[in-house]
Amino acid sequence: MISEPKLEDRAEQPYVGIRTQATMRELGTVIPQRLGEVFAWLGTQGVAPAGPPFIRYHVIDMAAKLDIELGVPVAGAVPGDDRVSAGTLPAGRYATLIYQDAGRGIEANAALLEWGARQGLAWDSWAAANGEGFGARYESFLTDPQVEPDPKKWETEVAIRLAS
Repeated sequence: MISEPKLEDRAEQPYVGIRTQATMRELGTVIPQRLGEVFAWLGTQGVAPAGPPFIRYHVIDMAAKLDIELGVPVAGAVPGDDRVSAGTLPAGRYATLIYQDAGRGIEANAALLEWGARQGLAWDSWAAANGEGFGARYESFLTDPQVEPDPKKWETEVAIRLAS
């Protein structure tokens, strides 16, 4: 299942996360490891998550490494440390959709990008030295794997900010 794309305005969202680089093949290992670290860090700080965890794509180079950040929204600004950084998902107008089945991420992202092209939308993106950079492009993991262990039933939201 891939939902119909939609446009929505979003407020700024503070988060904490760990930024790293990984290949597409490494994501299945990197995502749970880094999110586990962020959740553990939040626990030691006594800070509750304020939304679903996500992967933020800073720079995408599908053939090489992705510059990504694994993060968790928080209610207010939280100081980071040498491992976990504080960040903000910027406010703005976003194109979004939801897909089911963890294995359909590339297909869902392509569907959103193609829909945006048909609508004449301009993304908050640019040509970076090592791929395509994004001001705000992320996937929020709406399903808790501890509650639903079947990846084919997981729901994920893709959100890409439009150029202002």
